[in-house]
Amino acid sequence: MASQDWLDKDFYKILGVAKDAQEADIKKTYRKLARQFHPDSNPGDAKAEAKFKEISEAFSVLSDTEQRKEYDAVRAMGGGARFTAGSQGHGGGFEDVFSNLFGGGGRGFPGGFGGGFDFGPQPGVDLTARTSIDFIDSIKGATIKLALQGMEALNVKIPAGVQDGQKIKLRGKGRPSLNGGPTGDLIITVRVKPHPVFTRDGVNLRVTVPVTFTEAALGANILVPTLGGEPVKLKINPGCPNGRVLRIQGRGVDAGNARGDLLATVEVAVPSHMSEKAKKALQDFQEQMPNEDPRQDLLSRAGLL
Repeated sequence: MASQDWLDKDFYKILGVAKDAQEADIKKTYRKLARQFHPDSNPGDAKAEAKFKEISEAFSVLSDTEQRKEYDAVRAMGGGARFTAGSQGHGGGFEDVFSNLFGGGGRGFPGGFGGGFDFGPQPGVDLTARTSIDFIDSIKGATIKLALQGMEALNVKIPAGVQDGQKIKLRGKGRPSLNGGPTGDLIITVRVKPHPVFTRDGVNLRVTVPVTFTEAALGANILVPTLGGEPVKLKINPGCPNGRVLRIQGRGVDAGNARGDLLATVEVAVPSHMSEKAKKALQDFQEQMPNEDPRQDLLSRAGLL
């Protein structure tokens, strides 16, 4: 930055802070503005890029105690006037004034007069992405390929047991820093597609299993599907009520040191069509049953009997 810029530019105004602002307030304000005007957040926006450079210049001076003292002294001394080398009435120009103030030639200024500023390394920008995976991949884990605009495709390992809406952070896979700082991270939000049969309940899986009336009444051995594996046999005891949950151990979510179970809910399927012969057999069955009202206890507890 040229020496005249120390008079021309009001760094406090550029950052929007008071002249007696504390270092913490200056840093907080800079970070907010840097995020707002960073080139990665405003691709192709020349005005935003220029603003980012401007606030970076201001922060590089005001965040350094010695530079800030020198800058304040220059502003107080200059009073907004312009100095040029060889101006009439002076033995020298702006640099000579600094020589008298600070001991020669602008020493102590970063890069010297006309030199550049050394900006503190800023971390690269974090990137966010979304991906959808199949239900079975969320339970068993998978490796997917994720393509991001302007970057090489990444192989992303989805851990077993990931849940819908869970975020996965890949350190160092975001945008690189513009000035030697650490690379940003990539944060992936995972959406799990619903399964037509299974649902998740913590580390357990749930499935609804239809059974016939006779299977529920008399008992049976039935086949129950498992996620990504062969069906397993499940014993239905005689008199099994509708809605009873039966547990199949070890067929749920792999939780690392433990594994969940498969919870099968029995659902008695009522036939929508019956032959006359079947209706007659069912009527004969009803006549053989005790003359009891299964709703009597419910009505009694409701205070209606």
